Amino acid sequence: MPINVLFAAKPERWAQYQKPLHDAFEKQGLDVDLRQDHDPAATDYVIYAPNSALQNFSAYTRTKAVLSLWAGVETIVGNETLTQPLCRMVDPSLTQGMVEWVTGHVLRHHLGMDAHIAATPGTWNPKAPPVAWTQKITILGLGELGTACARALSHIGFDMHGWSRRPKSIEHVTCHSGDGGLTHALQGACGGVLLLPDTKATETTLNARTLSLLSRGAFVLNPGRGPLIDDPALLDALDTGQVGHATLDVFRIEPLPADDPYWHHPNVTVTPHIASETRAEWASTAIAQNVFRGEQGLPFLYLVDRKLGY
Repeated sequence: MPINVLFAAKPERWAQYQKPLHDAFEKQGLDVDLRQDHDPAATDYVIYAPNSALQNFSAYTRTKAVLSLWAGVETIVGNETLTQPLCRMVDPSLTQGMVEWVTGHVLRHHLGMDAHIAATPGTWNPKAPPVAWTQKITILGLGELGTACARALSHIGFDMHGWSRRPKSIEHVTCHSGDGGLTHALQGACGGVLLLPDTKATETTLNARTLSLLSRGAFVLNPGRGPLIDDPALLDALDTGQVGHATLDVFRIEPLPADDPYWHHPNVTVTPHIASETRAEWASTAIAQNVFRGEQGLPFLYLVDRKLGY
């Protein structure tokens, strides 16, 4: 009997994913009936985008797992009808994209590239940047993405620090955890990168108090989630010079409204939620691997902890 897999996402996603998913299932040796319209009572797995029409999972009594196409699960983890195991998306291309975006913007600020790009022709200001190992950079959030970014920046030579809810150990990265650890992680940092999940516990992690811990003139990068930042506090810190520049990829409201002060602040760079994205080929491989594990009775990868919210 084939494995019944429902693809529940917006219609345009079907064209992107249909062939890569078929190829990935075949590579895993799985006999899969992949459709957009399976009978809920006969569905074994749901490939899911939280913005799809499917919001009530009560009828999916046979479903072994819901496999999200998104890395973030904050919009679905509280769905009371979703009692099936929920797996978030982790794939190499998403991780690589985030490493590239974070590394690029950290180096941009570290090297002072903006001053040269925007310099008046004829201006000669031979001020060299400091070497990387004199610069403390802190990443808040040491999951798959945060860990990968911390490792990449440590290889360049930065004095890397990271903070997470629970203790972590990463080679060449000073890891902090808990409330007290957050203070130590941010104290004196000349750059902060936000890669925490969006939960009640992480909302406004970057606020007036925590921003004041940074080295004066530090930069802030947020490719994680909009609610991680207390926006008025960040704008105040930018106005006073406590924060020298903020490069923001995610916001509480998206698209970012045209009248939002972030658009017009001289020390803010807005990027339109493009730090990284899920790519069909690699995401399909990750999904097929989890379906294979489910059929073999093995634990699912990247299973969401409902209590923690990620």
